[in-house]
Amino acid sequence: MSSEVPGSSWQDADGLHVDTRGLHPPDPMVAILWHIGRPGQFGPITAYFDRNPIFLLPELEELGWRYEYAMCEPDGVRLILRAAT
Repeated sequence: MSSEVPGSSWQDADGLHVDTRGLHPPDPMVAILWHIGRPGQFGPITAYFDRNPIFLLPELEELGWRYEYAMCEPDGVRLILRAAT
């Protein structure tokens, strides 16, 4: 990952993981939009947040990405992101 992109990321057998926990807005959105904008990236991307990323969700839809909640608890949110087909 580029040092200019906030958060951390890693590739695993189930796809790309992007951890934005501990970041202040708008850095979580910046990190996710950077990753989904990479050529050839269609997901799945597992994204980790401290809180529900309500401002990111309409952006994802506008860019043709689907999301599903894998976890939504008071101490964190995990979304699975995939490019719409």
